[in-house]
Amino acid sequence: MGIIFSNIIAIYRRELQSYFVSPLAYAIAGIFWFLAGLFFVIILQDILQFVNKLDIQGQQFPGSVPPLDVPYEFLRAFLDRMGWLLLFILPVLSMGLYAEERKRGTLELLATSPITNWAVAVGKLLGVLTFFIAMVVPMMIFEAIVLSAATPSISPGIIFLGHLALILLAGAILSIGMFISSLTDSTILSAVLTFAVILLLLFVDLIATNLSGFVGDALGYLSLLKHYNNLIQGIFDTSSLILFFSYIILGIFLTAQSIDALRFQRQ
Repeated sequence: MGIIFSNIIAIYRRELQSYFVSPLAYAIAGIFWFLAGLFFVIILQDILQFVNKLDIQGQQFPGSVPPLDVPYEFLRAFLDRMGWLLLFILPVLSMGLYAEERKRGTLELLATSPITNWAVAVGKLLGVLTFFIAMVVPMMIFEAIVLSAATPSISPGIIFLGHLALILLAGAILSIGMFISSLTDSTILSAVLTFAVILLLLFVDLIATNLSGFVGDALGYLSLLKHYNNLIQGIFDTSSLILFFSYIILGIFLTAQSIDALRFQRQ
């Protein structure tokens, strides 16, 4: 067990270091920060303008304005936009996890090395997920500054659950993208296929509405968007957490099987 853990740490450190010296990774981070910052400012301005209109309406017609939890609405709207942003950013971030190894010819070395395919997959996923979390941290600082000025303050549990949902959604997307990356040596094809698969998993509940019975219920449960929305709304749903972890484990399992198939071909 200790050997497997040390192998995972070794792969994790190698992957993480590769991201922090990659110009592409910094370009992705820059685009992410620009778009996330743009969403942040637009959502904040829209909410403040809406609250101002409600104040004016409340002064003109006392008692006609329903209560509004402004910090909650801001956080929910911002995390909703962040979830959509992941759909475009993360396929590009995950496209080279294995495709670059195939292109450089180093994937065969990994496939035939004493390190288990599970350890390699887990290490790679942890590396890219850590880099994503490092991308999110600056936005969390901006959120903390804005939410600290809110009266009354928002519940820390809602903040934690919302950001946990964002990280779990990212982990699910990256895990699936890692598996797709292991199937091809084309990074562009890997990114496009990952985008298509994740888009399908986000909107599979729309397909499920046209189906009845067990099939419709099962497809509706597989929707990433449905469970992500539950969590960012502050609804602690264990089935949503289980679903995200299931996608992550499934991606790791399929990746390991893909590399096993490559090892079998080489033998």
